[in-house]
Amino acid sequence: MSHQPKRWQFAPAAPVHFINALSDLGPVLAQVLYNRGLTTPQVARSFLMGDLPLHDPMQMLGMGKAVGRIRQAIKRKEKIVVYGDFDADGVTSTAVLVTTLRALGGVVEHYIPNRIDEGYGLNTPALLELARRGTKLVVTVDCGIRSVEEVQAGRDAGLDIIVTDHHSIGEIIPPAYAVLNPKQTNCSYPEDMLAGVGIAFKLASALLKVFSEQDRTPPPISQRDLLDLVAVGTVADLAPLARAENRKLVQLGLNELSKARRPGLYKLLEEAGVSPGNVTTTTIGFIIGPRLNAAGRLQSATTAYKLLVTEDWQEATELAKELQSLNTRRQEYTLAAYELAREMALNTNNGNGSTPSLIFAAHPEFLPGIVGLVAGRLTEEFYRPSVVVEMGETESHGSCRSIPEFNITAALDRCADLLLRHGGHAQAAGFTVQNENIPVLQQRLAEIAETELSQHDSRPTLLVDADVPMSSLTMDLVSQLQALEPTGTENPEPVFVTRRLRVREARLVGKENNHLKLRVGDGPFGMDAIAFGQGHWFSDLPPVIDMAYHLQVNEWNDRLTLQMQVLDIHPTERGK
Repeated sequence: MSHQPKRWQFAPAAPVHFINALSDLGPVLAQVLYNRGLTTPQVARSFLMGDLPLHDPMQMLGMGKAVGRIRQAIKRKEKIVVYGDFDADGVTSTAVLVTTLRALGGVVEHYIPNRIDEGYGLNTPALLELARRGTKLVVTVDCGIRSVEEVQAGRDAGLDIIVTDHHSIGEIIPPAYAVLNPKQTNCSYPEDMLAGVGIAFKLASALLKVFSEQDRTPPPISQRDLLDLVAVGTVADLAPLARAENRKLVQLGLNELSKARRPGLYKLLEEAGVSPGNVTTTTIGFIIGPRLNAAGRLQSATTAYKLLVTEDWQEATELAKELQSLNTRRQEYTLAAYELAREMALNTNNGNGSTPSLIFAAHPEFLPGIVGLVAGRLTEEFYRPSVVVEMGETESHGSCRSIPEFNITAALDRCADLLLRHGGHAQAAGFTVQNENIPVLQQRLAEIAETELSQHDSRPTLLVDADVPMSSLTMDLVSQLQALEPTGTENPEPVFVTRRLRVREARLVGKENNHLKLRVGDGPFGMDAIAFGQGHWFSDLPPVIDMAYHLQVNEWNDRLTLQMQVLDIHPTERGK
């Protein structure tokens, strides 16, 4: 966690009529709902109830054409390949579609490119090899929307290609047989922020529905059998959970995950010491997702894919142990690379000792599978867009992470003449570049960032939901806030501030004494607080503080108590 002080930005107070209309929910929960953009009582209640139906997949542009071609391929026994990606969203997407196609009688294989040898997305040699092996239809998941030349090469080789992707669209749509991406300007599908696995699920749902209606026999699997995979991919890829359909998919998926019917996920949780019945979005984000991603980062994502689709409990046990080991190695490699990149960043300044507007670190020792993690850590620490590049012999692969004030994919678009390929989202992207272009790329990105960020406050912003007195922090409030679950991107765990807290006790904890354990109080009220990674406060902690935190329940020896998970601390100003 960054040592840099944060700028607290408080959400505007919800209108009195809004609070009154939701009086049964309590004022704090009502304020949080308003902060999430749910600005009418009806919409807020609908969000909590989760009673909106999933959208009809046939509303998505290209869906009818895609379903028709796949149905034709299944009936003709043509070879179908699902071409995936090597992250958690990509492997869950691949598993969803392969499972569905096989259940419907398709002759189907999967193909996931090797991150180190092939990089992200479609690549022409792979498509040509698939065509040589007799493949007739390729369906991409979580990739392909910017692969214009590759799709054309595949078509020229005799492949029909259906692109399903959720990433930002470039100037030209690939010349595929069909394209499923709700971000297309002429697409009327109501939700344009599905994860890759969400779009794969929509295609699977449409196929199951059409086969059931036209063949008049129920398919051997149902949508419900896929929802655990959808929840994992959606949360792991940070899809926004304030969106009604993503929220609904994750709610349904968490319910299926809790039943632990998929051997691979059951064993993966068991290996991590997590009870399957207690799976939350946090479990996915910090336990399941990183372990699935570790396979693609260090060797082959096929290990993660096999874990998701195996029905053999012994194989599931072995694969779970392998992913656990890979994740441990990934953590070690990430720490070493982060320390090197951080040193490089600190040695690069604007001539006055200040941190540059954009952090750029390129080195041959960086592994392509961990550069994104390193970039994320640098952005978190310095609150700057960060680019970390794994340098190859002639070509290099870079990963970018950014801050809300800077659209990194738009910046890469302005450097397209220097890049072999690129793509991503506003705050996360990747690219491939020839080595001779790296210095010019670094300079141009730095200039773009300097221009766009020169007027912005360089301190990280902490969005605060409400200023809450300590007397209002109760178990009843925690129960009310649980209605917000599942929390995640765009529906984060609420952040509160409580002021004028007297520090009654403070001590360092953890193996390296880098965490701070506090006992704080306000008059007759007192509460424990834990500040992970913020041991630096210990030496100069003011006696009276304002604290930003998540309100949580701590369970110890079958006893439940309230606890603050500290996000930031400010000295209390006089007069406040």
